[in-house]
Amino acid sequence: MKVQISSVRIIQHIGKISLLAGSLTLGLSGMAQAETFRIGITQNNVGVDSYQTTYEQAFKDAADETDNVETVVLDAGGDVARQISQVRDLIQQQVDVIIIWPTDGQAVVPAVKRAKEAGIPVVVTNSNIAEAGQPLIAAFSGPDNIKQGAYSAEMMCDQLGGKGEIVQITGQPGYTTAKERQKGFEDRLAEVCPDVKILDSQPGNWNREKAQRTMEDFLTSYDRIDGVYAGDDNMGVGALNAAKSEDRADEMIFIGATNFAVGYEAMARGEYHGSVYQSPAEDARNALETAIAVAQGKEVEKMSYFDTPKITRENMDEFEKPVF
Repeated sequence: MKVQISSVRIIQHIGKISLLAGSLTLGLSGMAQAETFRIGITQNNVGVDSYQTTYEQAFKDAADETDNVETVVLDAGGDVARQISQVRDLIQQQVDVIIIWPTDGQAVVPAVKRAKEAGIPVVVTNSNIAEAGQPLIAAFSGPDNIKQGAYSAEMMCDQLGGKGEIVQITGQPGYTTAKERQKGFEDRLAEVCPDVKILDSQPGNWNREKAQRTMEDFLTSYDRIDGVYAGDDNMGVGALNAAKSEDRADEMIFIGATNFAVGYEAMARGEYHGSVYQSPAEDARNALETAIAVAQGKEVEKMSYFDTPKITRENMDEFEKPVF
């Protein structure tokens, strides 16, 4: 028995297969698009020091080496209002995740809240936001700045032999990293070295020249200074330069954090006595990896810290010279 199938039915059948194939192609295309994530980052102030400049380049390089990731890289230039505007722009662009390196940990909280309300998760990098903003973020990626301050206090105590009078040069006022390193240093110093007195604390704004001027004022005000703690090595070397110009550097112990190349070199010369080793490239990669994991819906640690060990002249050969 012969079964006759009309040409019309064959054409209809072929049409259905074509439609199905088209739908499958569109579905696969949608899947591919879903696997490509757009991540926006607004940084604190790339031009203020070599750490942030190196971080930005490392972030771009890591993104270029990662499949299915597009990035929008912005810099607030240290301006809170500009950073808040940049967060708004990233929300309007409907990026999948926003990374923010806060210019001011308290002032950016409302902007982070707007991102959360828009359904865009926020990863904070390097310097944390204020306590009020913690429930609003997906994760923090960066160093444990309180622990870094504590490490610096321990090195200061060891180098001074448990007693002395010191000055402190802090980072940018209102900046979370500056506040946390200062707290970590002061709290730990009081525990391990109650006989070390902090004569004065003034900001150096993460700037070597500013820190040098601050140290010049300290030298004028105090006839005796046994040690200097600076919130990063960039400022610490500024303080060292001021003391050297007055022929008083040999009287003092210099301890910093975030081991810059200039700090590493001064340490090798025996002029600088301790710091905390921190890689901007690792900082950048950790932030990007955390943001990608958040975009993929994976569970991440709320506080994703990376290791920042102590570095002194005795163990500096274990560490590569910083590139920043």
